[in-house]
Amino acid sequence: MVNGQVNFWDSGVWSFVVVLAVLFGAMLLANALRRAIKPLRRSLIPSSVLAGFLVLGLGWAWKAITGKPMLDTTTLEALTYHGLGLGFVALSLRTMEKHGGPKARRDIFNTSAVVVSSYIVQGLVGLTITLILFKLIGSFAAAGMLLPMGYGQGPGQAYAWGKNFSDLGFENGVSYGLSVAACGFISASVGGVIYLQRIRRKKGVARVEDAEQVELLTAQHVTAPGEIPLSESVDKLTIQFALVFLSYALAYLFMYLIHTLCSGIPFYDNTVRSLMWGFNFLVGTAVAIGIKSLMNALRRKGVIKRAYTNSFMLNRISGTMFDLMVAASIAAIDLSAFRHREFVLPLALTCTLGAVATYLYCRWCCKRLFSSYEDEAFLALYGMLTGTASTGVILLREIDPSFETPASNNIVYQNLWSIIIGFPMLLLMGYVARSIKWSLICLIIMVVLMALMLLVIMRDRLKKPKA
Repeated sequence: MVNGQVNFWDSGVWSFVVVLAVLFGAMLLANALRRAIKPLRRSLIPSSVLAGFLVLGLGWAWKAITGKPMLDTTTLEALTYHGLGLGFVALSLRTMEKHGGPKARRDIFNTSAVVVSSYIVQGLVGLTITLILFKLIGSFAAAGMLLPMGYGQGPGQAYAWGKNFSDLGFENGVSYGLSVAACGFISASVGGVIYLQRIRRKKGVARVEDAEQVELLTAQHVTAPGEIPLSESVDKLTIQFALVFLSYALAYLFMYLIHTLCSGIPFYDNTVRSLMWGFNFLVGTAVAIGIKSLMNALRRKGVIKRAYTNSFMLNRISGTMFDLMVAASIAAIDLSAFRHREFVLPLALTCTLGAVATYLYCRWCCKRLFSSYEDEAFLALYGMLTGTASTGVILLREIDPSFETPASNNIVYQNLWSIIIGFPMLLLMGYVARSIKWSLICLIIMVVLMALMLLVIMRDRLKKPKA
């Protein structure tokens, strides 16, 4: 840049493109490695996760040789943060088929209860460990609460709350949160493979090696009757991106207005601010649902003649955003943090015991709530509660390739109930890192919440009269 003017040869003009090129290139390489190396393919590690580790290793080697970071960490963290929000907005704009029936609705509610109670289990395990280590080696007391954010919520929330905790004195909080999320994907793969091997020995379930075995697409997926054409004055895919980014920008505008109006109010500054900006994807989801409802209403009244959204394309957009988020989150991990004992020990203990606790608790719940498709429900839930929803689908597809059981629908439709039921748990995130006193208070509250959730999960058995 010379005299305030941008030159095309300036590195800043190309830096964002270079970051994207490296991440997407790593995904191509990771996908090729998975297809070429059979043990790697059978490990069930998603290509985006493998790509993140490839970039992380390459970045470490680059810095060791040159002394400079290979990629801009700020850009990687921004991609992690916004990838989650944009992915959820794209999912929320889809036209979903109505899924009803008393049993289906009950299973969806039960799924949300398992999801929220698993967050609490992860929070109890993580916070208990880090409170003990706080007394022993001086670890950050509230670090354990990043376990449900990294395992249960995924890299986007792990980054957002790691950043919030770092502002409250947790050195390397961002890297800790992202490391938890990365360990979550490994836990999903290890636990998933162990469970799959067990049921294959028991039931002889066949393996699905390629997506082509289950993907049956028709022209109607891309251009259904009543939708806008694929290409006229503007491309159909451009319309989908426009709606996604417009919804997300309106969500930002809403949060910015709240921030401007409430800044300086103690309750907002101490609690609401971190919750609102940390859960940007929920605000984006609400705005997207509002826009979708408005468009549907205008179409019913004849103001809009055609459908502008296409679920197939929106699914592809969300998939791209989530893949980008996962790869960027792992690549953004600061490996220098692993030199510190107060970082490595709680990370190793919380991630290991958190994976075991999640595995055992999901097994217990699925036996009682989804007895007719226990294995499918477990794989979908365990994969989602240690990785992301797509990880759960990857594991589920190994034994239910055509998604004939309700397990896949359950993890899609449970989100609204999970938000409602899980709000108290989310609220605790704004308090837990304030002080050791607040960490202990939050631990006690989670014990109470867990007792209530167990009553919800066991409600049908408790209602049965004694013989």
